[in-house]
Amino acid sequence: MGSDYVIGGVFSIHYYMHTVQHNYTTIPEPLRCMGSIDSRQLRFSRAMIFAIEEINNSTELLPGIKLGYQIYDSCASVPVAVHVAFQISNGQDPVFYTNENCSQTGMVMAVVGESGSTPSISMLRITGPFNIPQVSHFATCACLSDKQQYPNFFRTVPSDQFQADALAKLVKHFGWTWIGAVRSDSDYGNNGMASFLDAARKEGICVEYSESFYRTHPRSRIQRIADVIRRSTAMVVVAFAASGDMRLLLEELSLKPSPPRQWIGSEDWVTDTDMLRFSFCAGAIGFGIERSVIPGLRDFLLDLSPSKVAASPVLTEFWEDSFNCRLGKSAADERVCDGTEDIKTLQSPYTDTSQLRITNMVYKAVYAIAHAIHKAMCQETNSTTQCDKFTRIESKEVLTQLKKVNFSRNGYDVSFDANGDPVARYDLVNWQKSESGSIELVTVGYYDASLPVGQKFRINRNLTWVDSGTQVPVSVCTDSCLPGTRKVLQKGKPICCYDCILCPEGEISNATDSPDCFPCPKEFWPNAERDTCLPKPVEFLSYNEVLGIILAAFSIGGACLAIITAAVFYRHRTSPIVRANNSELSFLLLFSLTLCFLCSLTFIGAPSEWSCMLRHTAFGITFVLCMSCVLGKTIVVLMAFRATLPGSNVMKWFGPPQQRMTVVSFTFIQVLICTIWLGLSPPFPMKNLTVYKERIILECALGSAIGFWAVLGYIGLLAVFCFVLAVLARKLPDNFNEAKLITFSMLIFCAVWITFIPAYVSSPGKFTVAVEIFAILASSFGLILCIFAPKCFIILLKPEKNTKKHLMNKNQS
Repeated sequence: MGSDYVIGGVFSIHYYMHTVQHNYTTIPEPLRCMGSIDSRQLRFSRAMIFAIEEINNSTELLPGIKLGYQIYDSCASVPVAVHVAFQISNGQDPVFYTNENCSQTGMVMAVVGESGSTPSISMLRITGPFNIPQVSHFATCACLSDKQQYPNFFRTVPSDQFQADALAKLVKHFGWTWIGAVRSDSDYGNNGMASFLDAARKEGICVEYSESFYRTHPRSRIQRIADVIRRSTAMVVVAFAASGDMRLLLEELSLKPSPPRQWIGSEDWVTDTDMLRFSFCAGAIGFGIERSVIPGLRDFLLDLSPSKVAASPVLTEFWEDSFNCRLGKSAADERVCDGTEDIKTLQSPYTDTSQLRITNMVYKAVYAIAHAIHKAMCQETNSTTQCDKFTRIESKEVLTQLKKVNFSRNGYDVSFDANGDPVARYDLVNWQKSESGSIELVTVGYYDASLPVGQKFRINRNLTWVDSGTQVPVSVCTDSCLPGTRKVLQKGKPICCYDCILCPEGEISNATDSPDCFPCPKEFWPNAERDTCLPKPVEFLSYNEVLGIILAAFSIGGACLAIITAAVFYRHRTSPIVRANNSELSFLLLFSLTLCFLCSLTFIGAPSEWSCMLRHTAFGITFVLCMSCVLGKTIVVLMAFRATLPGSNVMKWFGPPQQRMTVVSFTFIQVLICTIWLGLSPPFPMKNLTVYKERIILECALGSAIGFWAVLGYIGLLAVFCFVLAVLARKLPDNFNEAKLITFSMLIFCAVWITFIPAYVSSPGKFTVAVEIFAILASSFGLILCIFAPKCFIILLKPEKNTKKHLMNKNQS
């Protein structure tokens, strides 16, 4: 070939190796490839030749040095790849020289390839010990970054570790948590999918199924996987597969279409233009190597003269397959290629240079090797480059220099990190239907692993989804749990499958998919949706509500009634009926009744420190004042009767001064009780959170229950004492049956307060206060109506009965 250094190239130009059953009795046939030619891989191999020719014509890179090439077809199979690796390691010399000045012509300095990860690994086991560097354009398995195992491996294509992370972020970005997964049963698929599933798990994504297959598997296995996809509930399917394998699965699915599926693809198949014929995958998205431009490549690819084609068995096969004719002699049923065939009119991945992605990886790999050779054997002096073609270098030196290469070609940077990997940059591609109805690859975003976290992934164009939809499809096992509910995992299912349970009473969740509900603070309560804690409504008996207004009206009405009665009595103070009934005690009783009516107003409204202390003490003292007056009146009736007996001077001992003293003494005892109560443990306003969970009762805490019941007990004691005396005096011939009326009033009073106790204890919240006010008003009305109503009736309506004569007659009857 007349070249100084040879670069090897290994591509998966055919899909299959011809497998034969060995009988071990005859020499096995040489390995040979089967199936149709992958014209995309053929383009890769031609791009390598283009790059080498470009370098040979360059005056800057390796001036005066000629590079040659040996390109092999691995048939995407391990046995052929191993066979090729041995051929590369052997050198091309037909004779082994024993003398010192052995020529090394044809020694392969480095290899571009292989296209797949598994064949690459097989080759590396052989080329590794010989220190022959291998720069792959398409072997993406993350396992190849292990320099312990593969010290001579480099690649211009990013490791699948980055793609797996990018795919997981892509799936998470669109909110898909329930996906299906299919992969090639190869190093590429298995390692890539393992990395993806690991990244997906960290992102909280669940996998409904994960299936593997390979192009050599029986059709029944491919059919089974197609059925799994058809039956599954996951809308999104992530496929980490080589295009040769994916083609078989999609062909199987096209026979009996599955429900619409959103495909997410790895770069091997999602950017393969030959796959775009599967129109039911429209809307597929995935990451592809950056789209690039290689000036002059298209013209080179189309420059295929019949003599060039005839000189290469692979090109001959490609030509014959593409134009359906035979070069040279033909069989009876096939036409001979007559020279009218025009490759420019051919619609084939070979001629399609609109989406140069992996092709650029081949181009960069050749240039990386050339730069390494250049560094090993050329010296830069002033502005000229001197390369000594007689300085023999070994592949080991090329290997050393490859680790250091850092250059730019057509605007694309080429360098390798410590693991032999380049900087990971991907285009986000989307299969979109064009106006003509065909599917085309559209770049809609990018992923750049060199950018800081949060900026690596960017979408800059609208995507088209499955069935040409514009709405992002939904792929979840269970719809998100709304705020107000919590997630409960379903037994035996992945974490993405759960039930949404309403938060229990008093608890909320304010986030979507909350795993727990949490209780509201003490003075808060959830809203109906249970997603917010609202302040509990504060409840007390107020002047704004109907009950408060009615009770206040009765209270003021009662006070007015007492004042009117007092006015009537004052107006007729000289009349017999008023004079006969101890007018001083009557006025004092009316005054205390007015206070009793008014003190019930202190129970209405928001409790404060002062109103709490006032309401119970004012009520206690005014009622005792009432009782003392009534008791005074009852004693007067009894004493008056005793005074009518001969020789009795009882009234001298119970005249007005003693009556006043009695009232003051009884009242003073209550004042003393109240003072002790207020001094030791006064009532205070309190927020009661226990009666109702959902609202706060603002009430007066008693401070000391003993104090409260002592005040009530003292009133009750006086009432009972009064009642007993009134009963004793009821038959006595007093003026206007006063003792009988007092008996009635005391009966009402005691009945009201006896029923008050259980009602007070059992009434909830503000109704406790209402019950207390009702008891005060009822007993006050009982007193005023029983004692004063009959007298007012006579004063105002029956004045003829308001005479001394009538009084005397009544007493004698």
